[in-house]
Amino acid sequence: MIFMSTTTTARPSATRTPAAFLSGFVASPALSGNLQLVLADLIELHLQGKQAHWNIVGANFRDLHLLLDEIVDSAREAGDTLAERMRALQAVPDGRSEIVTAMTSLPALPAGTIDTVEAAHLIAQRLVAVASRARAVHDEVDSEDPTSADLLHTIIESVEKFAWLVLAEHGR
Repeated sequence: MIFMSTTTTARPSATRTPAAFLSGFVASPALSGNLQLVLADLIELHLQGKQAHWNIVGANFRDLHLLLDEIVDSAREAGDTLAERMRALQAVPDGRSEIVTAMTSLPALPAGTIDTVEAAHLIAQRLVAVASRARAVHDEVDSEDPTSADLLHTIIESVEKFAWLVLAEHGR
């Protein structure tokens, strides 16, 4: 004889209270907007870093090629962490290409191949731009959410270190 269970698994209620609401903190539009600005720059840095990675030529190619992979991985990870923080605060991150293009502070990367020395300067410039954007929104973010500001500290430290590494080995 086969017994069949007639119990049903309870489905989560559509009216459940969001976790951020239970903790008493939901990001304001200003906080969401500031975090979105940094997210757009991190996504653009990831894309431009990969474009440079594929198209650099010249002296010390291999070293810069590998360093660009590290930068790309770091930017992607930082962007993911920041976007997940936004979701934890009930904000909605937007990584669509048209939004990133409209919001980024990074200048466009030239098309075609790029000499390693020039690429080093272009990438360092973009790393500094990401750090500058994060610094520009930091105090406002910190006044509302010190935890999100801590993420900005980590981003600033990382991109400034990469800028130094790129220029120290490949700069003029």
